[in-house]
Amino acid sequence: MWQDFKKFALKGNVMDLAVAVVIGAAFGKIVSSLVTDIITPLIGVLMGGIDFTGLVFEVGKEKVMIGNFIQSIVDFVIVSFAIFMVVRIMMKFQRKKEAVVEEGPAIDAKEALLTEIRDLLKNQKNEQ
Repeated sequence: MWQDFKKFALKGNVMDLAVAVVIGAAFGKIVSSLVTDIITPLIGVLMGGIDFTGLVFEVGKEKVMIGNFIQSIVDFVIVSFAIFMVVRIMMKFQRKKEAVVEEGPAIDAKEALLTEIRDLLKNQKNEQ
């Protein structure tokens, strides 16, 4: 049983997932800081200092803090957009990298001619 667990835990996919979770958590902190410390204050300045967290109404003796909920929605939209932009940029670089890999090494004229002759000889051999 220990050997099976060891094979599972040290398998490439599990290690990749663990690394992705750690990097994702660190990236989440960066994006949260970006939203909290940079984007939200700039939006506040552009919107005249509007802060939704002060929106509260009472139902009986309980306070409903609708402003915190609205602020969480705004934060979510900003974080989602920031992650979307990062993923979009990464995918753009990935496509460029794949295009370079797909092209492969250039074949000179002699090699192309030899390849064509080889294919013709194979076809003749198969026809006989």
